[in-house]
Amino acid sequence: MTKPLKATKVAIFDDNKPRRELLKMLISSTKGFECTGAFEDCRNVLSNIATNIPDLVLMDIDMPVVNGIEGLTQIKSQFPQVKIMMQTIFEEDEKIFSAIAAGADGYILKKTPPAKLLEFIEEVMDGGAPMTPSVARQLLNIVSGKNQNKKLNKFDLSNREKDILELLVKGFSYKMIAEKCNISYATVNSHVSHIYEKLHVSSGTEAVAKAIEHKIVKF
Repeated sequence: MTKPLKATKVAIFDDNKPRRELLKMLISSTKGFECTGAFEDCRNVLSNIATNIPDLVLMDIDMPVVNGIEGLTQIKSQFPQVKIMMQTIFEEDEKIFSAIAAGADGYILKKTPPAKLLEFIEEVMDGGAPMTPSVARQLLNIVSGKNQNKKLNKFDLSNREKDILELLVKGFSYKMIAEKCNISYATVNSHVSHIYEKLHVSSGTEAVAKAIEHKIVKF
């Protein structure tokens, strides 16, 4: 008998109650996903997480008392294996940079459609670093502005790996990269693993930041 696939456990932190309830309903009603909790802020974030450790956290960046970036920092310090995808209404430069620097595994806008949100969760769990295109553009502006004089460093990436890294920097999902390059999703995953090894990083956001910092790809 085939063993059923393990559901992806998701915790939600959002101070907007209607949105929090909608996210909870979306996660709970979708096959392959399980909601471990929905919380209005990060005041008790570590105990909230410890009660039923999720695979991934959907984190609102703007919350009262303890904001999402502080919540992200606390979770990563105690539960580094937990993936965290930031969500916001705004495309604020400094908050995007702070969240990614703190270890966010993805950064998307709240207006992202439900089906796309679920796709982004799956991608994070596969090791990707989804960013909505507008957020990706903001990150490009931030980091390229800070690193005008950095020297080119090729890190011995193959041409195909550079192509895929460039698409990651532009905010493409694994699925979109597979379609663009006419290769399978599994092949994209394999290339990304090799990119991580060569760049000496462990997450998609780190790879994107390093690519921009060292001008490894065109942007």
